[in-house]
Amino acid sequence: MSQPVNFMSSNQLRQAFIDFFVSKGHTHVPSSSLIPHDDPTLLFTNAGMNQFKDTFLGLEQRDYNRAVTSQKCVRAGGKHNDLDNVGYTARHNTFFEMLGNFSFGDYFKESAIPFAWEFLTSKNWLGLDADKLYVTIYESDDEAFDIWNKKIGLAPERIIRIGDNKGAPYQSDNFWMMGDTGPCGPCSEIFYDHGPEVEGGLPGTPEEDGDRYIEIWNCVFMQYNRQKDGSMEKLPKPSVDTGMGLGRISAIMQGVHGNYEVDVFVNLMNAAAKIIGINNNQQPSLKVIADHIRAVSFLIADGVIPSNEGRGYVLRRIIRRAVRHGNKLGANENFFNKMVAPLVKEMGEAYPQLVEHQSHIENAIEKEETQFAKTLAQGLRLLSTELESLQTGDTLSGEAAFKLYDTYGFPLDLTADITREKGISIDEASFEEQMQAQRDRARDAGKFDVDYTALINVQKPTEFLGYQQLSEANSNIISIYQEGKPLGSLTEGQEGVIVLDKTPFYAEGGGQAGELGEIHTASGVFKVQNTKKSGQAIIHYGVVTMGAVSASQTADAQVESTVRVNSAKNHSATHLLHASLRNVLGDGVSQKGSLVTSNVLRFDFSLDRPVSIEELVKIERMVNEQVLANTQAQAQTMPIDEAMAKGAMALFGEKYGDNVRVLTMGTVDSDDKPFSIELCGGLHVNRTGDIGLFKIVSESGIAAGVRRIEALTGINAIKFVQEGEAQLQILAGNLKAKRPEIADRVQAMADKQRDLEKQLERLQQKLASSQAASLIEQITLVNEVPVLMATVSGIDGKSIRPLMDDLKSKKPEAVIILVGDKDGKTGGQLALACSVAKQLTSQIKAGDIIRHLATELGGKGGGKPDYAQGGATKPDGFEQIMQNLNTWIAEQLS
Repeated sequence: MSQPVNFMSSNQLRQAFIDFFVSKGHTHVPSSSLIPHDDPTLLFTNAGMNQFKDTFLGLEQRDYNRAVTSQKCVRAGGKHNDLDNVGYTARHNTFFEMLGNFSFGDYFKESAIPFAWEFLTSKNWLGLDADKLYVTIYESDDEAFDIWNKKIGLAPERIIRIGDNKGAPYQSDNFWMMGDTGPCGPCSEIFYDHGPEVEGGLPGTPEEDGDRYIEIWNCVFMQYNRQKDGSMEKLPKPSVDTGMGLGRISAIMQGVHGNYEVDVFVNLMNAAAKIIGINNNQQPSLKVIADHIRAVSFLIADGVIPSNEGRGYVLRRIIRRAVRHGNKLGANENFFNKMVAPLVKEMGEAYPQLVEHQSHIENAIEKEETQFAKTLAQGLRLLSTELESLQTGDTLSGEAAFKLYDTYGFPLDLTADITREKGISIDEASFEEQMQAQRDRARDAGKFDVDYTALINVQKPTEFLGYQQLSEANSNIISIYQEGKPLGSLTEGQEGVIVLDKTPFYAEGGGQAGELGEIHTASGVFKVQNTKKSGQAIIHYGVVTMGAVSASQTADAQVESTVRVNSAKNHSATHLLHASLRNVLGDGVSQKGSLVTSNVLRFDFSLDRPVSIEELVKIERMVNEQVLANTQAQAQTMPIDEAMAKGAMALFGEKYGDNVRVLTMGTVDSDDKPFSIELCGGLHVNRTGDIGLFKIVSESGIAAGVRRIEALTGINAIKFVQEGEAQLQILAGNLKAKRPEIADRVQAMADKQRDLEKQLERLQQKLASSQAASLIEQITLVNEVPVLMATVSGIDGKSIRPLMDDLKSKKPEAVIILVGDKDGKTGGQLALACSVAKQLTSQIKAGDIIRHLATELGGKGGGKPDYAQGGATKPDGFEQIMQNLNTWIAEQLS
């Protein structure tokens, strides 16, 4: 296909969209993180409007009322999951860029529609043929129809009305809702006609699923607020949220049909083919690799680390899916990490974080590739074990196939290839049931379940006085809420929310907990149990403990001073800890979360290994050196660009305005630079010496690649040290050792205990083996099958397996059931084991025997047809249960 006259690269299109809307008075807002900030309803950012949700809800005020963005999005988990379609359709991607323009109570349909039309058709911009464009509107949206028809001049037959085509009122392709409640409104979508040579019909027709008419732009007109009962209230300030996928418009402007034919994908697929050593023939697997490197690299750049849960699990699945497709194309070694450099070449200019984090992204992917190679080997061993008990014509269970898929990354077709060679089929129906259950769980996890009409929406911002004072005697109660509804007053015992015009209470944020205290009025006392933000307002949660409080009363707001002082110490210490971690462990360390209360200092950070004792000592000493230096902590407000130029660190996922508060603490002797400089709106000490003492109490891993340090400051740190000293004194006395000798003495005792335990284990195994001969004599024939059922005293779970192996070697044709009764008393632990000769597994299975026995004993157990284990606590009536087992086995073998 020849290059179109108005050809534009993806990078040129992105910039053109931004330039157009900036020329129309919009503020260019950078893409937000793929990790939604303070939004539990989303797994990943999946639409351009996500970062503006609070603005549309009226909970957040911006310095502008028009915005334009190119938002990076991922749809690979939760409610929106395109992962399994990627590489096999023309337009499904896990990562995509959404071009969006937004109006927050400024312009509405009368401007949004002409803006879209001008950008698409004007010769100064994209210059698309207007005759190739069709639009849809919501069936009853006559206002949008008139704008398209009378203002734009579009013929009525090219304006398609779409009604409630999803089975309920307002359930339509052309009616958008944020959730079951909250802002919503009609849409107007613009479609491009790829021509009659492509199959498909206009939207609203039976052939609409074809590829001829493709949606390229969607204008959402938020003009209603949906209530819980389904009724629609008009919004006082209607807003606009429009979006256009960069991939789709790039395909049109480059004269191709699918997303994978545009310049970015062609270049990435060429790079992948070169790395693997094949030709690029538009193989689906190359498409998967080109798509997945974008999602993976941007997720890692935004702080996601491969793990076995949540976002990290989705990232791990994407990496492993790409690696599997590389292997399918012939890649025999790690290759996926080498795709980062071509991606940086394509998108690094538009997204500098790719350049900044390139090395980190490459290392994270390579580590996961190496780990996956080991996991594949483990999966193959598991599959081999599953197949041992199956013969030609048998069926592998859907549960086993799903475990291979879910845990080891085996696609069903890979498992099928291996089983086919042995003449074994797979229970695909059962596998699909397991898959559907997983999809349902993922979809449920991604659902919006917030009642947006119940959110507290305070238009007037609260003045925060907490940086200077602990109390304010002349606050005014602006409003009172209970369960999201405004009230005139609260009486003694009632819980609710109070909003003040000015407050000394710090609202939860930046990892610091909301402050506690009391609000006094002339008629009552309100105990503040938490403080949070709602937009620009600060809201105080609590209960009336005396009398009553009413709206419009003057109030005396008093923060609990000990909570404030101790929280400030802990918060300042987290900043010094963060700087020390980076100094000792390297700049690759980044904050993954924190919790600061008056009693707790918890700091999570990225690191793929435990911190050594020597490193912890060094980190702790470094923080305390800054504490002892007792330097001034300085907070300044400045433009964010100036702050970043000074080297201030921004916290991951936080939203920042044009002006930010910058906190500097400590000094570095060599160049007099601040030891710590971060953007932070929290409460801090005046001088580092106010922290008193910093003491690390634990370091642990909380997820793959994420470590956690917990520490204490001030008097709490002193108490911890004193308690430790007291314990050491007691230990030294008991061991009759001097303090420096304690560690060596305890180590020697531990070594001796391990040696004794090993000796005991060997003796138990000898004892068990010595019983084998006498046990063989107890074998009886049950329906001509040799069966041994025995209770063996003094045997635990470790010793029962060697005994079983010994008995199997002597009687391989038998059914053997052993119960290890180590303690010999009711309430003691029982170890259960069963072996069934393979030629007998068609009659009776070891797993069934152990499950039956464990259930009767009140324990758990299971296993394979030829061997199974379990455990239980010895109950009253144990002997009778064993006799009943004899009868049960006889029934099974009859």
